[in-house]
Amino acid sequence: MTETSRTHVILLSCGSFNPITKGHIHMFEKAREYLHKTGRFIVIGGIISPVHDSYGKPGLVSSKHRLTMCQLAVQASDWIRVDPWECYQDTWQTTCSVLEHHRDLMKRVTGCILSNVNTPSTTPVIGQPQNQTPPIYQNHNSMNHKPNAIKLWGKVSESLGKICCVRPHLDRFTFVDENANLGTAMRYEEIELRILLLCGSDLLESFCIPGLWKDSDMEVIVGDFGIVVVPRDGADTERIMNHSSVLRRYKDNILVVKDDMNHPLSIVSSTKSRLALQHGDGHVVDYLTQPVIDYILQSQLYITASG
Repeated sequence: MTETSRTHVILLSCGSFNPITKGHIHMFEKAREYLHKTGRFIVIGGIISPVHDSYGKPGLVSSKHRLTMCQLAVQASDWIRVDPWECYQDTWQTTCSVLEHHRDLMKRVTGCILSNVNTPSTTPVIGQPQNQTPPIYQNHNSMNHKPNAIKLWGKVSESLGKICCVRPHLDRFTFVDENANLGTAMRYEEIELRILLLCGSDLLESFCIPGLWKDSDMEVIVGDFGIVVVPRDGADTERIMNHSSVLRRYKDNILVVKDDMNHPLSIVSSTKSRLALQHGDGHVVDYLTQPVIDYILQSQLYITASG
């Protein structure tokens, strides 16, 4: 398949990131590697969206700290970014709401209608502008005017930067103004773009807990967007999916990374990292990047079980 015929994907991961671990970053890397191996997808970007402070999880440190730690963890990455939108809302947001926000934002930035898992790949979901202005990536020295994945994510990131405002207490982070009028400055033709939820098998298993998720939200998350699952601790994803009628119905929309079950980082968790920090366990260097460890020590986080 050519680059433009493959589905372009943005991976979105929601969670506490309390703190963000090497396992979280590894999950992004393995998911991208697996999707590329299928020959059907090109991953053009990754988004980390930490949960709002009002989520109420015991020991959850302030979003100010969690956002900073996430930024430090991905500072060397050229394709994963941290988005503070969820933290800056008035209250906790559902995973469904976060996905819909980023879908609508990307629609505004790229001028496209993002496809969902049920949109045929042959459908040109991103069209040219109504006027006859030249394509944004036109190269007069080549007949190939199609944008590639790197250019697409670069232009999206560039546009996000143009419509952001800075929150004073976290000046390193940018907040995208969803009310900004972007007009029709950007259009990409014949590229199918999707946002997929990236998660571990623990989140997938939570779908099976009665009353924890609204059925309508599950329908949107799995049915409209789709999920990429990186299993942890040898979880049986087939068994998990068979326990939920929604997961069974949309089984084809769930992509399981099956070649990472025994990787050491697949068992790294925030809980293990907090315990290691509390007990002065030297293995914390296997769980967290050094900049994150330095920030935690400097800010005196996770010294006690309460955070």
